Amino acid sequence: MEDAGVGWIAAIIIGGVAGWLAEKAMRSSMSLLMNILLGIIGAIVANWILGLLHIQPHAGWLGYLITGFVGACILIAIGRVIRR
Repeated sequence: MEDAGVGWIAAIIIGGVAGWLAEKAMRSSMSLLMNILLGIIGAIVANWILGLLHIQPHAGWLGYLITGFVGACILIAIGRVIRR
């Protein structure tokens, strides 16, 4: 998060928004805390995957929001597969 120029409070807010957007896009139902965690952990997962592909996401709020959204969608999909 420090590389992206986003502080902890901003990471929580952006993570919550990213998790909420992913929840709506994936038609899931979760709490505010889960949305925040999904957004933050999703951003970490998406950054890791993009790093494996040698893709550098844009820094800042928008880049963190997009990677958080994509990562949260990936985590929701993985959770659905595991539950089945």
